Amino acid sequence: MKYLASYLLLVAGGKTDPTAADVKALMASVGVEAEEERLNSLISALEGKNVDELTAEGLEKMASVPTGGAAAAVGGASAAASSDAPAAEQAAEEKEESDDVS
Repeated sequence: MKYLASYLLLVAGGKTDPTAADVKALMASVGVEAEEERLNSLISALEGKNVDELTAEGLEKMASVPTGGAAAAVGGASAAASSDAPAAEQAAEEKEESDDVS
């Protein structure tokens, strides 16, 4: 994700077709070391593609994803709340761990 974010920052800054060296330099400027293999994989995947068009395509795909959920059940919350507390803490902890992208 950090490679894509760096690439998109460069595009937003006016560089229409950032190279691997551009992305690597940006990452180095904030103290992040780039893995050549992952960086080259991203650059080759985006080569010859327009970021704005890719973003528009992604938005179209996301528009077709259902986002509604089932109605929440009402009642019996006091007993369920005490037993769900450890599960909620564990879920929050797992979420934090998944946000740690290397």
